[in-house]
Amino acid sequence: MSASKKWVLLPHDAEQAAQLSIKSKISPVIAQLLINRGISTPENAFRFLNPVLKGLHDPALLPGAMNAAKLILKGLKDGKCICIYGDYDADGISGTAILLRLLRILGGNPRFYVPKRLEEGYGLNSKALESLARSGVNQIITVDCGIASIEEAKLAKSLNIELIITDHHEMKSTIPEAAAVVHPRLPGGEYPFGELSGSAVALKLAWMIAVLHSGSTKVEDFLRDFLVEAISLASLGIVADVVPLLDENRILVRSGLERLTKSSNFGLQAIAKESNLNEKKQLSSTDIGFNLAPKLNAAGRIGCAQLVVDLLITNRMDQAKEIALFLSDQNKQRQKIERQILTEARQVAESEEFRDDPFLVLAGNNWHPGIVGVVAGRLTEEYGKPTIVLAPPVSPAVIPGPSVDEESLPESKDIWSGSGRSGGMVKLHELLAECEALVVRAGGHAAAAGMQIEKDKIPLLRKKLCSLVKEKYPAGIKPANLILDAEVPLSALTNSLVRELDQLEPYGMGNKRPIYLATNLKIEKEPTLAGTDGMHLRFQVSQEGFKLWAIAFRMGKRKDELMSNGGFCSLAFTPKINEWNGIKSVSLEVVDFQPYKNPVFE
Repeated sequence: MSASKKWVLLPHDAEQAAQLSIKSKISPVIAQLLINRGISTPENAFRFLNPVLKGLHDPALLPGAMNAAKLILKGLKDGKCICIYGDYDADGISGTAILLRLLRILGGNPRFYVPKRLEEGYGLNSKALESLARSGVNQIITVDCGIASIEEAKLAKSLNIELIITDHHEMKSTIPEAAAVVHPRLPGGEYPFGELSGSAVALKLAWMIAVLHSGSTKVEDFLRDFLVEAISLASLGIVADVVPLLDENRILVRSGLERLTKSSNFGLQAIAKESNLNEKKQLSSTDIGFNLAPKLNAAGRIGCAQLVVDLLITNRMDQAKEIALFLSDQNKQRQKIERQILTEARQVAESEEFRDDPFLVLAGNNWHPGIVGVVAGRLTEEYGKPTIVLAPPVSPAVIPGPSVDEESLPESKDIWSGSGRSGGMVKLHELLAECEALVVRAGGHAAAAGMQIEKDKIPLLRKKLCSLVKEKYPAGIKPANLILDAEVPLSALTNSLVRELDQLEPYGMGNKRPIYLATNLKIEKEPTLAGTDGMHLRFQVSQEGFKLWAIAFRMGKRKDELMSNGGFCSLAFTPKINEWNGIKSVSLEVVDFQPYKNPVFE
């Protein structure tokens, strides 16, 4: 089944691009790409293309940071038992590691706690708070969670725990009653950039602590060295959490990528080597997003993420290597589970009973709840439909890592966990809000959501969501638009042009990798299937005698469609430089295709 998107070719303003090119002393190609991204003045172009650390905002501007830093330093001085309570994903883990390392440098002996995804779920939970209080903890600093924990904050107060919340997620109508709340979008605040990740918030708080400890905005040398080193940790979380790579996020990721493979952090060294990135001169956001972050997230998905914090804070290289190898194995296990669930889910989605559903709601007795979000995203992309994938509670026997107490699992074995993705086609949180009576709980935003539901109500949820889609979209759901930056002839795709595009790195949300259009292409020879089970398509295209190789990931099933017009096609692609035996050449990574000489636009 094809999930081809609606193509939209952005207008080309040659005069405006020429003006920006001259004034900013950049090429017309880069000028046009900046204009496409809403950057049209020389000042903004310079800031975007030169994201230096001097462009970071004063940490004192971050709402709550000053108060939190004072409380943390007082807690250290008074000998409080401090615990960093971080989320289990790469963003929360990297931010947790930043604060742990700083407090240790300042002479503290902080603990840390990371909840288990499968048993405890996201954020602060009452049992954990009670357990930490019994163990003597009297100051808790959250990382990447807590802003919606209204009742848990009240409990912490009753347990005489000084709660300091640092977060970046959406707030409820009320703010938790905590000793301090650090959040870039806190009501009443005027922070210049509200889209920091959880790890970036933790880094800015660490900076604020360093300033107060030093008694000056010029922090002491040992703390400056720490903060520069911590940028690499923050960059992991920023990329992994898919926040906009603009403003401070862009500055931190650009700086972090430059330093990551040179880091003195044993954990970063070990995981980079295990990922075959240690010899690479310059990392890209793709190296984090598709290589490092999945390994850091795998433990949280199918086991216990506390081990990842151990990796990022250890001072022993032998321990770092051991953990990095384990995380790599966990990721391979996660990939194996994901492939199995995908295969089974595709069979259900393509069955006669489900194939005409406008909203896919799929459930499997043997599916893993830690993997369903990844699978939902893949199915949404493949079928061009919003998708929810559900799984039963995991038995303790199949959870890797420390043993699990049966009592810590959900009270009812009939409560299933699910994750949904919209692919930008519907507002998922709004649809789920109309299904409130059917679910135990649900939360999220337009693009992604999580939920719990009783097993026997899953068919009702499927029926309700399909009905809502038909009601709200009587003409059918429109595929998400695919934005094309410009049309280029194959002959223009030189090594120098592709290298020039590196100026726009790091790519990510808010700064997508440029997607180009090439039309009237002829496919040379028969395309070949590549990868596991022939998932990918590899073929060569020609245009006016100029030939380039192309790879279309996860489009193996569209081979017949590709060849349906006598081998003529139009491609939406990003150019890449390949190196083989010392020779560099440009190839095309296909984002989408249409089997026409001239494509159909929205």
